[in-house]
Order: sequence, then structure tokens, then C-alpha cells
Amino acid sequence: MRLPLTALFLTFLISAAQASPAPQQVEIPLASGVLHAQLYKPEGTGPFPAVIALHGCGGLGGHSDSVLSRYRDWAERLLKSGNAVLLPDSYGSRELGPQCRVKEMHVKARRERVADIAASRAWLMKQSWVVRDRVSLMGWANGASALLWAVRPQGAARDAGPDFRAAIAFYPDCRISAGLGWSTRVPTLVLIGANDDVSSPPACRQMVEGAHGRSALARIVVYPGAYHDFDRANTPLHAAAGSTDAAAPEHGHLGTDAVARAESQNEVAEWLAR
Repeated sequence: MRLPLTALFLTFLISAAQASPAPQQVEIPLASGVLHAQLYKPEGTGPFPAVIALHGCGGLGGHSDSVLSRYRDWAERLLKSGNAVLLPDSYGSRELGPQCRVKEMHVKARRERVADIAASRAWLMKQSWVVRDRVSLMGWANGASALLWAVRPQGAARDAGPDFRAAIAFYPDCRISAGLGWSTRVPTLVLIGANDDVSSPPACRQMVEGAHGRSALARIVVYPGAYHDFDRANTPLHAAAGSTDAAAPEHGHLGTDAVARAESQNEVAEWLAR
């Protein structure tokens, strides 16, 4: 017996709601002001491992979405594997829009965004549903660059709580870090496409290889043929130049690489399960 059209539509809506859990907005104290964040949390009392996920220069949300699809996709994937996911909004909290094409950024990866990471960790450490020694970091582009600053030995928290369990950086800009002799106190995985002409794969290789022997485990995976944003779903390869999108870089190419996207999902799962 066929269901009436109205019943089918209601069934579709229920299934869609079940497939896409809504995040909860939380407020995290900063030294000056409040950091707004979106929280995806598994059902129950936990405790759960947690991931602090750091958006790129385009910001966390859009006009109609508190979390853009690229970050929601990853948050839901991590949620299904039992992780709570906290996504701090570094730009929206400061009443700023996308910063990709802003010449003099008001929110710097090495300063304000590192402070946001520290505040997010401190907030998670106070939550009874968090496994305190299984809080990890994950970031994309500008968020990944902030992550690289946050995991340096000089950036260790002064409290007695456990440090980050692991860190995963998608296509960060490694040029400054490579020149400064970067090292990490946290097992750190860098994922980047070999054809990334927004960031610099050679600089990331240099940075990671230079850290060997004088820091915690650092590893890099370079995906052949992949460009910037390779893990972002349903994005045909295109040039950023000439685009009027304020949330896109000024140069280079962006686009999904199905093979790199699938492999990176496995790499992330394995790295967080360490």
C-alpha cells in the first residue's frame, strides 16, 4: 500500500532531521568579550572525547547557516564516531565577516585565534561530559595555521589539566612556521594536496621534516593531484582569481578531490583513535 504524498513528505522531513543533528550555541569567556561557538554533542551523559574544530578564513557560518556545510559535514562525521565537536566562531564573535581578502586582518592566527583555542580548551575542561585527556584539535586553512601556533612547545597551557591529545591541520600556510623552526608538543598530522597553490606543500614538508627528532610525532600526508579544499564536498575545481566571493582566497585553485577526501577521512579517524 502506497503512503499518501503528505505522509511521504513528513517521513522525509523526519529522516532529514534525524540525519542532521542541530548544534547548540554556547558562550565561552574570553579575556575581553565572549567567544560564541557551536557544539555538536552525542546523546547521553558521556564522558566523550572532544574535538575543537577551527574554521578557515571564510568564517564558520553563512547568512542562513550557523555552520557551513563543509564544517557541518565533518562535525557530523566526528559525532557519529562518538566525539563531541566544538566549533568556535572567531570572526562572528568579533562582529567580523570573512577575512580571506582582508589585507590587514584584525584576528590573527598566531594571536587571537590561539587565544580562542585556549579558551575553548579551558571551557571543555570544565564540562563533566568531556574525557579531559582526549581533547583534540582540527583546523582548515587559517584555522590550521592557528593550530600550528597553538601546539608549539611555547604554547603549552599553564594549568595542570591534560594537554591536547592530537592535532590535525588541513592545508595550513606553513611558510612562516617552516622559517621559524616549528616543532610540536602534540602528535600533529598535516594533510595537504600536492597541487595546492593557495598554501605551500613544499613549506609544509620542510616544516614537518624539520621537526623530526626534536618534537612530538609530526606527520604529513600529501595527496597527489589534489588542490586546496580537497575535502570539501561537491566543489568543482575552479580558480579563485576573479571570484567575487569574499569567503574565498584571492588566488589559487579550489575543489573537491574524491580520492583525497575519502583517504583524509580515514587518516583523521585513525589519528584521533591513537
